[in-house]
Amino acid sequence: MTLAPNTGPLNDVLTDKATGALAGAAVGDALGGAAEGNTPAAIQQRYGGFIEGIVPPFNADWRNARPIAPYHKGDGHITDDTLMTCALVDVYADVRDHLDAHAVASHLVPLLIGEKRWIPEFEAEGLLLHRIFLAEKWLVARLHYGHIDPREAGVGNIVNCGATMYAAPIGIVNAGSPDAAYAEAIDVAGAHQSSYGREAAGVYAAAVAEAMRPGADVDSVVATALRLAKDGTRAAIAAVADTARHISDWRAGLAELRRAVEPYDTVGPDYRAPAMDARIPSRTKAIEELPIALGMLIAARGDYRDAVLGSINYGRDSDSIAVMAGSIAGALGGLAAVPAEWIKDVSDHSRLDVTATGPVIAAVARDIWAADADRAARVDAARTAYAGAAAYGASS
Repeated sequence: MTLAPNTGPLNDVLTDKATGALAGAAVGDALGGAAEGNTPAAIQQRYGGFIEGIVPPFNADWRNARPIAPYHKGDGHITDDTLMTCALVDVYADVRDHLDAHAVASHLVPLLIGEKRWIPEFEAEGLLLHRIFLAEKWLVARLHYGHIDPREAGVGNIVNCGATMYAAPIGIVNAGSPDAAYAEAIDVAGAHQSSYGREAAGVYAAAVAEAMRPGADVDSVVATALRLAKDGTRAAIAAVADTARHISDWRAGLAELRRAVEPYDTVGPDYRAPAMDARIPSRTKAIEELPIALGMLIAARGDYRDAVLGSINYGRDSDSIAVMAGSIAGALGGLAAVPAEWIKDVSDHSRLDVTATGPVIAAVARDIWAADADRAARVDAARTAYAGAAAYGASS
């Protein structure tokens, strides 16, 4: 069955920006999947130039070319980034409050192992557990089978972008409050990642929260990321941002951006053959994906199409880079920022309405904000009572 995307007018700014963020992430994911793991030169050789839209798989025999990952990437298929994002939206819709690491154990993990969904890269229904990659299977091994304290379960996993790639909903429910988004994402990501992998999840969620704020722009998003980021993550973002400000066209800047992030990246020059010390904890290193995504936004001056195409043609972890750049650009510009033809084609090819999760998370955000306001009112009442008690004590 082919699903028609919901491209009609959205009735409020929150829903529009939330839908732009999540549809923007899904489209970036689907377009970027084909290029993943390859260099810009290899991408251009395979596709006869830069990728400009939906393309077929890099390897024609995609079932057998990489036996460890027999996934149909390309042809407009979303990948595990979007599947995990949709799963987190479902958790929020169930809990209807802020999440923490324990919510990952009690809600997200059961969903990964207990509910079949359409998996575009399998061209069949299946458990999310069977599609997510090794760093995400860690969630099930550690939390469901290992019974590890969820707040510590991420320790020992490879340090990568796994917890970051699906953190956009955390930014949306904390729209306009990047500090709160950062704190919530750091807590949630503790079940999945440690070190700079966990840090990137917090900074990315904060960037989305800022992008959701009416009046935000690329400069305010980058400033927010730099204000909150720590250690190597901050240094990597600063280095890439400084380079990106001098790039007027991503086509000519791919190598410059790679050189800017290279001192902080642990994977090394060959993405498919990581260095011996790749993806281990460090205070001086960073994941590559988030700094490059922010760099693409800067080079594109916030334009969704250019930010996503730059992310895709950069190669390496292109789908996750495009997810991050696409979600922030989509949050800044709303659904109209995401090309309608890409929304329709990705929705059709993936058999998934990529605009469906935006209204859901927007409604959840309103419920959470109401609960936040109630909690804040109780705190204010207590503090007023303290002031009254102090005045009574002084007069007695």
